[in-house]
Amino acid sequence: MMEPKSTIAAITIWLGLSAHGLTADSFRPPNIVFIIADDLGWTDLGCQGSKFYETPHIDKLAAQGLRFTSYYSSPNCTPSRAAIFSGQYAPRTGVYSVGTLARGEEKDRKLIPPQNRTQLPLDRDTLAQALKASGYATGQFGKWHIGEKGDYHPGRRGFDEAIVSMGKHYDFATNPKVDVAKDTYLADFLTDKAVDFIARHKDRPFFLYVSHFAVHTPLVAKKGLDDKYRKKPAADGHRDPVYAAMIDSVDQSVGRILATLDELKLADNTIVIFTSDNGGVGGYVHNGVVYAKSITSNFPLRAGKGTLYEGGIRVPFIVRWPGKTPPGRHCDFPIMHIDLFPTFVHIAGSKFKARQTLDGQSFAALLENQGATLKRDALYHHFPGYLEGKPGMWRTTPAGWIRSGDYTLLEFFEDGRLELFNLKDDLGQKNNLAQTMPARTRGLHEKLVAWRKSLSAAMPEPRQDGGCFALQPSLAKHFSIPIR
Repeated sequence: MMEPKSTIAAITIWLGLSAHGLTADSFRPPNIVFIIADDLGWTDLGCQGSKFYETPHIDKLAAQGLRFTSYYSSPNCTPSRAAIFSGQYAPRTGVYSVGTLARGEEKDRKLIPPQNRTQLPLDRDTLAQALKASGYATGQFGKWHIGEKGDYHPGRRGFDEAIVSMGKHYDFATNPKVDVAKDTYLADFLTDKAVDFIARHKDRPFFLYVSHFAVHTPLVAKKGLDDKYRKKPAADGHRDPVYAAMIDSVDQSVGRILATLDELKLADNTIVIFTSDNGGVGGYVHNGVVYAKSITSNFPLRAGKGTLYEGGIRVPFIVRWPGKTPPGRHCDFPIMHIDLFPTFVHIAGSKFKARQTLDGQSFAALLENQGATLKRDALYHHFPGYLEGKPGMWRTTPAGWIRSGDYTLLEFFEDGRLELFNLKDDLGQKNNLAQTMPARTRGLHEKLVAWRKSLSAAMPEPRQDGGCFALQPSLAKHFSIPIR
């Protein structure tokens, strides 16, 4: 199915090179290595401010490249991955969460959430298909989480090689089945596969997607690695030696991949990206008390994974592209997971046209030009369901989010509550400006509602059972269905 597009893409690239006096023999698109950690928080790296976790290899990558300090994921892993590989917002894919949106106890839910998809629809071209059609060898190792059976498996969605594994750090299963020694740590296994893929494809452009299951629970460190952290003093909410060791294993993986690129003399023509699929598990506050079971801290950001506050959706994002990205700098211009698809296609020099609408934009210009911007005025999130934290506490209820300039606005669908924050002055989102800045609040809310309508976003329904919540008629404007 993809071969005609591959031919068209190859011709397009050749014509583009010829127009610049180049030939296919004198130009090779950059390799792309994309490494993503699972549940790694915004401050969980040394280069992001941690004084407890040790990440020398990732810190070196940041020193050699560019850190984006306002990079946004989805609030949990499945929608993040759907956004990366489709280039679309969640209302288009229907992928909003892991499993059901009706989490927690029914008696505690004031709204009825819509259905949730957990597999990326097959009528979408994926980022991997786009790069494969552009002449890249493609490899995926690790967590996929947007469909694994039949045609949903990454091996049938554009990856020449794909081994899926998640759920356990030792004694793990793989799909397809691979013989693995019982004492193998998953992060090491994935790294072995990654460096082998690089070595076998060094003579052609390649796209490598390394998707770690670390640092996701269950918290299990590589044997003995946690010992080095047990006597370290806690710092800024970072304190768990096992979690620290898991971060250490991810950092060692990055180090091995970078060393392989150096050894094979590929580093100068390889773009390396490191990020996380959502915020860290920590920073939750209930009735003024920090939830004691938080694994890490996202401070100074508010809250963590599963929320639309900054701690849940702002994640580390580091790019190294020798000769392109200025070393040791940072960029605060907001970008998002939806932007990766068009950016990678742009970097590949491809004119690939996906079947679906791409909501993202290429941020390639931001990699080279410190003063560059993108032609859009807002980013959005839509989460029409529930994520529980502990009995009596939600991480989030159904909500929407918009960021425009320095301001972010959250809308909570149960009661229509609006929260407005100036992130430039209040990164921790402590001061709700909705009442003191009514015009800005109204303007952003209208823009958010218009965006939802333009995508026909699925909305939760009011309960009709006379239960714990009766929706007020004044709130009807927040919903896409009539109030009966």
